[in-house]
Amino acid sequence: MDEKRYVIHGYKHDGTLYKIWDEAILLDETDDYYVFGNSGTKVRKNYGSSWTTRETAILVYYKKNWFNVVAQLKRNGIHYYCNIASPAIIEDDAIKFIDYDLDLRIYPDGKYKILDRDEFEVNRRVMHYSKDLAHILNTKLKELIETYKAKEFPFIKETIKNYEKMYNEIINEKK
Repeated sequence: MDEKRYVIHGYKHDGTLYKIWDEAILLDETDDYYVFGNSGTKVRKNYGSSWTTRETAILVYYKKNWFNVVAQLKRNGIHYYCNIASPAIIEDDAIKFIDYDLDLRIYPDGKYKILDRDEFEVNRRVMHYSKDLAHILNTKLKELIETYKAKEFPFIKETIKNYEKMYNEIINEKK
């Protein structure tokens, strides 16, 4: 597979570029989504803080759906961090999306937690999310939870492990 690398740009509703990930390697593309892998990736926030990711992650960005999913492959299992966000586009070698604050964290034991409702409410007012947009975002959060409960893509351990294997093969070819 030809290796194609991208950066990731996360924006806020007002157009502010708020977070940049330095690398994502394309693993798969369908009519509905892109799948990327990364590990040890530098992440920078717009107010100056930065960190480097510690584990391999498989990232699923949807072309038409209003969320994205990051499967973090940790020692104790797969942790999913899901963002309610605009559909992603690829432009100028960057994956771009608008982050709408609401997040879903899913743990290896199957439990999950909705995060950042307060941030969503503040930004909804400050950035003037329309009632229609707020309805879409809340509906997509419910849809995301149902997708997880039904164990549908991308919440299938074997599928994530296959993408991890593909990512590792690409990385190891470079060595």
